[in-house]
Amino acid sequence: MIRRFTGPLRTRRSRPAGAPLPPRARRIIRLNNGFQLLFNLLWWMPVFYAYQREAGLSDGEIFGIQSIYYVAFCLFEIPTGMVADRIGARNCLRAGAVVMTAANLAPAFAPSYTGFLVHFLAIAAGRSLTSGAASAYLYDGLEAEGAGEHYLKAEGQARALGLAAKVLCWPLVGPLMAVAHPTPYVLSAASAAGSLVCAVVLPRQATVRHSGPGRGKGTSGGPVFLRDAVSALRWVWATPWLALLMVQGVAVFTLSRICQVNLFQPVLLDHGIPESSHGGVLAAMTVAEAVASARPQWLGRRLSPVAWVSLLSLAMAGTLAGSTLGGPWTVVALLCVFAAVTGFAYPLQRKLVNDAIPAGAPRATLLSVESIVDRGVCALAAVAAGAYLSAGRLDALLWHSALATGVVMVVLQLVLRRAPGRRRVAPVAEPETELVTTAGNP
Repeated sequence: MIRRFTGPLRTRRSRPAGAPLPPRARRIIRLNNGFQLLFNLLWWMPVFYAYQREAGLSDGEIFGIQSIYYVAFCLFEIPTGMVADRIGARNCLRAGAVVMTAANLAPAFAPSYTGFLVHFLAIAAGRSLTSGAASAYLYDGLEAEGAGEHYLKAEGQARALGLAAKVLCWPLVGPLMAVAHPTPYVLSAASAAGSLVCAVVLPRQATVRHSGPGRGKGTSGGPVFLRDAVSALRWVWATPWLALLMVQGVAVFTLSRICQVNLFQPVLLDHGIPESSHGGVLAAMTVAEAVASARPQWLGRRLSPVAWVSLLSLAMAGTLAGSTLGGPWTVVALLCVFAAVTGFAYPLQRKLVNDAIPAGAPRATLLSVESIVDRGVCALAAVAAGAYLSAGRLDALLWHSALATGVVMVVLQLVLRRAPGRRRVAPVAEPETELVTTAGNP
């Protein structure tokens, strides 16, 4: 398989275990940490549900906007991954930061249904520009410096630092809103502007022209967009192992997103926990997730990473269902456990998918395909969550979610064991070892 570069050629170099990181690799990691921290520092997250209620929106309107957001995210993901592979991940990160800055200002100027709808549509556009590009940039950048074995730690570290920043900032939201009501949205816009600075100074990477299954007969002569779309689908079809790993990650993403964004405040309110305490609870959850995200190697060696992701998905669903059985303190404790499990699962799942992408494939586009699947399921879950809440059946929603997750994970594990192109996976607890070997790439 041939890879043609339009920029300076940087080949992957093998480095001895324990060798210090090259200066360029360290710079990539530091700037990625800064970008991820500032881009995802949404000050309004602990209060957006109550904020919209105060603006006059009903539960149906709030969850309806969330469903539209996930659908829009899916639609935006289709072209943005291809754009990242063509113009470069760094340029895509810059564009996403600009859009995110504008998105966070919308509710400050228009606190209405239309304003919040525009806000979430713009966030969908901004996040879709960066969802695949950020991971692709970090993965390819470290690989080019011969430091690919540090990707898992770098991905988890960036997430942990971003979560730690939220722990420090979110408890301040209430007092700041008392001074100026739109403060959470203004500060979120300022943070997004800071992420733009990080994206501007990121080191330049070589642009890759991809070849492979998607460049075969039948893809030439049509529009560039259609060619790239067909290319991505052919890569997924030619790599069943990659497709199955993408499906496996749906449970992790959907459960974490629906719980921490859509159901967090309804669950606390249902157990009599006042809004004034929501920021503190979310901060405690964030601490638990940050610690786990920074230490995925704590999972141990007895199970493969693939099995760990399925097990962690079951644990997430189980803790949510268990929250229906206890009082306020039990709910807070289980939500913290849920957050810690999420912290372990995210970097591990991201590493698995990145390693499963064959050499020469359009990485950002394929990561966007994964994101489309995740957000598509989330759109359906948001509609279901709104229907359950409108009917006053929150407990039933959590138990049904746990049951569905259990069935899907059991079936998926059986399929994964027999999947063509299945690869040998190294233990999680060995940070200097690649999680997946290169055997089986097309």
